Amino acid sequence: MNEAAAQPLLEVRGLRKFFPISKGFLRRVVGHVRAVDGVDFTVKEGETLGLVGESGCGKTTASRCILRAIDPTDGEILYRTRDGRTVDLARLPPGELRPLRAEIQMIFQDPFGSLNPRMTLLDNVGEPLLVNGVTSRTERTERVAELLRLVGLRPEFMHRFPHAFSGGQRQRIGIARALATNPRLVVADEPVSALDVSVQAQVLNLLLELQARLKLTFLFVAHDLSVVRHISDRIAVMYVGQLVELAPTDALFGQPRHPYTAALMRAVPVADPRVRGQDGILGGEVPSPAAPPSGCYFHPRCRFAQDRCRAEAPALREVAPGHFSRCHFAGDLTL
Repeated sequence: MNEAAAQPLLEVRGLRKFFPISKGFLRRVVGHVRAVDGVDFTVKEGETLGLVGESGCGKTTASRCILRAIDPTDGEILYRTRDGRTVDLARLPPGELRPLRAEIQMIFQDPFGSLNPRMTLLDNVGEPLLVNGVTSRTERTERVAELLRLVGLRPEFMHRFPHAFSGGQRQRIGIARALATNPRLVVADEPVSALDVSVQAQVLNLLLELQARLKLTFLFVAHDLSVVRHISDRIAVMYVGQLVELAPTDALFGQPRHPYTAALMRAVPVADPRVRGQDGILGGEVPSPAAPPSGCYFHPRCRFAQDRCRAEAPALREVAPGHFSRCHFAGDLTL
């Protein structure tokens, strides 16, 4: 890996996103939903960082803050631009942010809802080109044909409408649109969760092929650990708005250092009828991000919890080279 590739393309520091809770006739703010509560991670150029957790843990909110689809409450989102500058996306005004949007694109979860049903593929995929100054229809047509071939679709499909395609094909169209502006960073928000299992594998393999060919960097948001394991170089695990574990994929699956990560792994079904399910390992409910518990957010559901866990919030610390865990006893537990 060269020196440029070893540098972080994206560095997130202390990212927070709180949504106000209003009540009464005057809509007074009586509290906040702590959707993202102090998240730190880096994404190196050319790698795939998987961001996983249960529904409602804040992973999608964090990704949308990085894209500035929503404004963060606090924190830094440091991005290294194509010309070598480092900018804080969290603080950029709209006028300075717009030129960078071509470098950071998103693949959405719903392959049908993300496409305009009244526009052909030519207009759906070519719209980012038009927005970014490619006014020649001939030039856009040639680029759309190239993108469709790149994702495994025939160029003559460009005059059809989205309803004429299957879910897997529509997701390929969404990927083509995300690649239209030659981005460097692609945020994939559960891009295969709405697809059949057989189609999921095809789309994941396509993303891996495109990453190698186009030198893309992925932030891959998902809740399925088996999917994330297949595509990610490193994995970050979120729980109630916080990062609880961050490690290279092999290290995380080989020896998880947080009880929540271990519980997620045990919940993954095994494709063997002789292996009994392990239901009920993780009891209790996910705490409300509007009123998180004291100390460690996971302690009400953790079978290893002690008095210290209830009183003192653990910090995300390095327990092995490149392996971080938000647990007081990460080095002592056998999970």
